[in-house]
Amino acid sequence: MSVKKILVINGPNLNLLGYREPEIYGHITLADIEKKLTEKAAENQMEVICFQSNHEGEIIDTIHENRKEVQGILINAGAYTHTSIAIRDALTAVKLPIIEIHLSNIYQREEFRHHSMIADIALGQITGLGWKGYLLALDAMIWVLNPDSK
Repeated sequence: MSVKKILVINGPNLNLLGYREPEIYGHITLADIEKKLTEKAAENQMEVICFQSNHEGEIIDTIHENRKEVQGILINAGAYTHTSIAIRDALTAVKLPIIEIHLSNIYQREEFRHHSMIADIALGQITGLGWKGYLLALDAMIWVLNPDSK
């Protein structure tokens, strides 16, 4: 049996984690989060494919290109969460389980951040738990992909 793969997508400005507004997003870098995800996936006989882009089209292309290689998607679309119908359409088109992630609680922030274009097509949303939200999202996706596991 082949190893199950999960695509982890990070949108605009998440490449600056650890430097950008640490009072909101924390001091951990995206590379640190990706390392933790990779280790946790391996512990569960799975693999993560991590991708970050500041460009909407690259995110859409990555979703399309990986649709037959992965069994689930974890996504922090950053600001595109609130604006991108195109990313939503790409996620809908691939018919894979999706879990949406946000480091900060988007519902405690500016009004424009309260609406997610992804939330209603995702299995769930983890928001406001910092970098650990990524690990919780991975736990949830592992459970979705292996419902009989511990």
